[in-house]
Parts: sequence; structure tokens; C-alpha cells
Amino acid sequence: MSYSLEGRILEVCECKVLCPCWIGEDPDNGTCRSTVAYHYDKGAVDDVDVSGLTIALACFIPGNVLKGNWRVIIFVDERASDAQFEALASVYRGERGGPLADFAKLFGDIVAIERAAIDFDVREGKGTLKVGNTTYAELEPYLGPTGEPTKLVESIFSTIPGSPAFVGKASTFRMQDQKLGIDLDLSGHNAIQGYFTFQA
Repeated sequence: MSYSLEGRILEVCECKVLCPCWIGEDPDNGTCRSTVAYHYDKGAVDDVDVSGLTIALACFIPGNVLKGNWRVIIFVDERASDAQFEALASVYRGERGGPLADFAKLFGDIVAIERAAIDFDVREGKGTLKVGNTTYAELEPYLGPTGEPTKLVESIFSTIPGSPAFVGKASTFRMQDQKLGIDLDLSGHNAIQGYFTFQA
């Protein structure tokens, strides 16, 4: 086993709802600034247990999402031990294979990998994400006529390949990061939630 990871994501970007990247179209503004956080309810990388930890990415996507060349900063939960930090960093550098290595192929430049306090909370479909002093978002899913979250499946792009994504909206999305040249303060933009199981 290289890794086995199960958990939840929260994702927010500056596109309107629904983000066109998920169906392979160009972002609304030509480029996209986004954050995505993976919380591991259960997981291990080799024999390193990473259960309860969270990884968050700050991303600048220069054009069509499928063409790659993203500039990213990877934030690792400040509670991670050195072994947990390096294990998760290696997964997101693409060194461990599997679906997250495919995802990492989109990264043209990993600007930094650093520790941060990450607060990831989902309650009754509503989510909150806080990453250090750089990112804060509040989001909730759209609901269908039965009260179930609206799902996106079989999309050409996904941050949780193989799993349905719940389409939502962020009432608040603030993101500031000098390393990526990002300074956003938005309301009513794209948000995604979901569950995942990654194995390699």
C-alpha cells in the first residue's frame, strides 16, 4: 500500500455557479483563483496514520483547468508530525501514484509547502473553511426537490475523481496570498463539497 485516504472536501473558486472547469470549459474570468481542502476522516500513507488531518491548496489556474500549469501552495495541517507532514507532502507532489498523482500533474509550480492552522467544518450540509490568515469561506449546497444536495457526476474534471460532487455556493470567500498574487473578497460564487476514497 502507498496510501489509503477517505474523507471530505470543501472547494471554493472565483467562478460563478457552476464552475465551468468541471465540464472542461475555460474559467469565467479566463483565469481562476481557488482553494480546495481535503479532510481525512481516515487514512494512512504507508504506515503513517494521517486520520483527522487536513490539507488545503491555494491555486492560481492560468487558463483552462485541463491544460495545467497551475501555481499552488500546499498547506499541511499544523498538527501534523514531521512524518505526517512529509507523507502528505509526498502524496501531493505526485510521488505516490494513484488519483492524487494524476491531480498533481496539473501543477506547473508548487510555490511552497508549509504548515498552517486549518479549520474544516461541515454540519448538516453547510461548510466552513479557514486556512491560517490566508483563506476563509462559508458554503452550502444547492438542494433538489427532495431536499437532497444537487450532485454533479461524470464530469470531465474533478478534484474527487470517481465520486459525485455536491454543487453549492459560497456566501463568503476571502483569500489573500502574496506568493500567488491573490486578493479576493467575494460572495455568491462557486462552491463544491464531496466525499472521497483515494487508494494507490
